[in-house]
Amino acid sequence: MGDVNGDLNANSRCQSTGDPQLDKAVHQWLTWDKNRWTRAQVESLVAAGHLDELRKRLCSRMSFGTAGLRAPMGAGFSRINDLTVIQSTQGLCSYLSRYFADFSSRGVVVGFDTRGQEESGCSSQRLAKLTAAVLLSRDVPVHLFSTFVPTPYVPYAVKKLGAAAGVMVTASHNPKEDNGYKVYWCNGAQISSPHDKEILRSIEEQLEPWSSSCWEEELVETSPLRTDPLTQINSCYMDELTSLCFHRDLNRSCTLKFVHSSFHGVGHDFVQEAFQTFGFAPPIPVPEQKDPDPNFSSVRCPNPEEGESVLELSLLLAEKENAGIVLATDPDADRLAIAEKSDGCGWKVFTGNELAALLGWWMLFNWKEAHPDPADCQKVYMLATTVSSKILQAFARIEGFKFEETLPGFKWIGNRIHELSKTGNTVIFSFEESIGFLCGSLVPEKDGVSSAAVVAEMAAYLHNQNLSLNQQLHNIYQTYGYHVSKTSYVICNDSPTIQKIFRRIRNFDGDGSYPKMCGGVRIVHIRDVTTGYDSSQPDLKSVLPVSKSSQMITFSLQNGVVATLRTSGTEPKIKFYTEYCAAPGNSEVSHLEEELLKITAALVDEFLEPERNNLIRRCV
Repeated sequence: MGDVNGDLNANSRCQSTGDPQLDKAVHQWLTWDKNRWTRAQVESLVAAGHLDELRKRLCSRMSFGTAGLRAPMGAGFSRINDLTVIQSTQGLCSYLSRYFADFSSRGVVVGFDTRGQEESGCSSQRLAKLTAAVLLSRDVPVHLFSTFVPTPYVPYAVKKLGAAAGVMVTASHNPKEDNGYKVYWCNGAQISSPHDKEILRSIEEQLEPWSSSCWEEELVETSPLRTDPLTQINSCYMDELTSLCFHRDLNRSCTLKFVHSSFHGVGHDFVQEAFQTFGFAPPIPVPEQKDPDPNFSSVRCPNPEEGESVLELSLLLAEKENAGIVLATDPDADRLAIAEKSDGCGWKVFTGNELAALLGWWMLFNWKEAHPDPADCQKVYMLATTVSSKILQAFARIEGFKFEETLPGFKWIGNRIHELSKTGNTVIFSFEESIGFLCGSLVPEKDGVSSAAVVAEMAAYLHNQNLSLNQQLHNIYQTYGYHVSKTSYVICNDSPTIQKIFRRIRNFDGDGSYPKMCGGVRIVHIRDVTTGYDSSQPDLKSVLPVSKSSQMITFSLQNGVVATLRTSGTEPKIKFYTEYCAAPGNSEVSHLEEELLKITAALVDEFLEPERNNLIRRCV
């Protein structure tokens, strides 16, 4: 990308915008930023008089979302770029040095994905090197991966190497314009309160880059404090992965064929190796998508959660190769989508909730094989976020193990796994409905690489029993009760509108009273995690931690439907989740689905009022 650090005397030439506050922000940016591309972006916005755009970029800062920062790449304090990454790392470094007495011996793990943006001279790799440079300039050891890695490799390395923290530069499955800065604590879980607030405060206390060393990418090549953990971490990870492999001999003789797409991201090599670790032949890669491409040129959007519409090339290849299963990992390989060839024709793309029912069943099935004594169940857990399917709860009721819900976001699951393991408990499966799975507790983060190998083994085992994944899913529902769910979203680009919508729900029938009906069905319980209210608890207080920064309300209906509305931490969306949890024996699936669709439509129309509030409905 050529020399990023360009002419630094340009700020004196920059004209005034006529707004003193904005002039100050522009001057500050041009004084501190040494990346010539992002400097030029600010200069040309000033020259063209685009004041609103300048205000948007320079007059607000990114805040720590679910696990760190995520925003479009480009110039400005509200975006991801060299300067904001240096500032964030300075704040992180200061906080860690105050928190850990042995910080200077433990150091920080740094990883990155394959994202980049030519016009900002910005790539995940460069941002990772600048993160390392800031730490090295303060004599902090850095374990910087020499090439792109799956997101779960960073928390895995943090735990393995005993590091104080980890940083992964990734925006996961977001659009190509975005990038992110994800922070992990020493326990391997994504940072949570109070660390996130404290780090943010620490960032704001020292916005000026400490020294010119912070801009020197070359430090990672010359500093003796920088190590490359790639070989060691990859080899330990693959070794430990064998603990999730239960039927290697069967895998070796497997006749089922698999296709894998890595969505132009990091997954290809790692999923290939995971398959070989399990005794499988490597999956057939989708050639157009196996190599990194920051433009994600062959997919409409790089999110495999969107289903069939983005799996087109994978499904075509699978048809051609006569493969029965398609696996797709998202660009940073922490999520996994699965499609299976249907008996008649066409493909069944599993939802996150359906895949969790299968993986939960599979992990329990193999755990019970190894632990025939029912008493052993007492210390076994499965976890799911509260907007995910309640199917694991139905398993737990019948099988006698423990099930717990957490707030949305895998950071809550990761931290809970850490707490449970301290008291001698074993978490054998965790998930969130947005296709994030963790089999076992290899790493306290969702992991598409290990999940891909586990799904392949489960499919091979069932295939050997003349069962498809979809047939087994129905067997599970017959035993534990059908769980039919729907997840979607509306887009709202205006924050005040979102506030107004949720204020109306909280005062639906006059002051401080929530809706009593939805789609003609009585609402029996309401839990509002934003305010901490839960009508099902004797003290009316929510058991889940209060989360004031985002909106989330759950309605339990008389007919067994559970419905949740919540705002996204990373995108301008209001998400809605509905699930019909039927009792075992009620297998009129089409009736359940019909009823669920009716409630879902009412939830959106009555509570969100899309037309009145100019919300954009998701189109698939």
